[in-house]
Amino acid sequence: MLDFTSALYLGMDHPSDSLRRWSRFTTGVPAALNEPPDAKDVAQQVATLQGCERGLLGSSTFHLFWDLFGMLSRMRVAVYVDKGTYPIARWGTERAAGRGVLVREFAHHEPATLQNNLVQDASDRLIPVVLTDSFCPACGQAAPLRAYLQIVRSYGGRLVVDDTQALGIFGFLPKAEAPYGHGGGGMLRHLQLVGPDLLVISSLAKAFGTPVAVLSGSKKALDEFEANSETRMHCSPPSVPVIRAAQMALVVNREHGDCLRRRLSSLVAHFRGRALDAGFRCTGGLFPVQALRAGSKDRVLASHNQLMRHGIRSVLQYDHGSSALRISFVITAKHTHQMIDRAIDALAGRHSQAPEFANVR
Repeated sequence: MLDFTSALYLGMDHPSDSLRRWSRFTTGVPAALNEPPDAKDVAQQVATLQGCERGLLGSSTFHLFWDLFGMLSRMRVAVYVDKGTYPIARWGTERAAGRGVLVREFAHHEPATLQNNLVQDASDRLIPVVLTDSFCPACGQAAPLRAYLQIVRSYGGRLVVDDTQALGIFGFLPKAEAPYGHGGGGMLRHLQLVGPDLLVISSLAKAFGTPVAVLSGSKKALDEFEANSETRMHCSPPSVPVIRAAQMALVVNREHGDCLRRRLSSLVAHFRGRALDAGFRCTGGLFPVQALRAGSKDRVLASHNQLMRHGIRSVLQYDHGSSALRISFVITAKHTHQMIDRAIDALAGRHSQAPEFANVR
């Protein structure tokens, strides 16, 4: 199968023989008592990449969001959630809501609506905590983080960002020849945002191909989190092999990341051009998740099935914003221009027998 469903954007999959060896899979000790080997180093490398003072490793973004909003619920806070925020981050806010914290949604990527909500709630004298994804693959747009942060700062609050999609893709100093930017430090680096009122939670499972997460922010905020974390005391820490894979991902990013990002942007541009020539409109900008609107529900289903018959796997996705089905293609640095041509030709009904692609999984 020619696969356009994997979110390993930079093509990192870390076969076992590429990693440093380990003598045991897990320490059996919670991170609160003893960090697994190299966990602190990996977390600090990621935080530095993002432009933050300190980082802490977590087994997943769920662990970190659950912990963070559990801690915040002990304070006099109100939580404001961008409507497009990914479900895992929302699960953390549900914990806070269950403890009596005011949790409100505001319209997706609309700072004016957020501002209005904060004005309406100002008399309650609660500290605002705003939660958002840094980049939304569904609409193909970055969140207006600068505007959110400016609003939050005027009320003495905090901005909490899920940077999972952007980490490893976006970076500093974007140029025509490097449209994602350099370094892969994520959206805060891309927008040059820093400050003690910023907290960032990121999974490395996308561009960096490693199922582990990092909380990054100021040293003061991270010290407080470390001292009060429940999951670091009661849950298993990330396994040693996962930490080894994260180390390798960071090495690959330092040595080859910008080259991989340039290749990826070229592939995405080629996909968009070929799709447009075939009569399809794409959403997603230059992000590697490209969604095609192919007409009615029946037509979208037929197109998806047609791709499957030709050995091409894509994502059948429900768009909550428009209540429509669409087909998405997730492009990675391991794809080729020929693979993209094959997919578009099959979608457009111009499919011919294609050769086998041994490296596609």
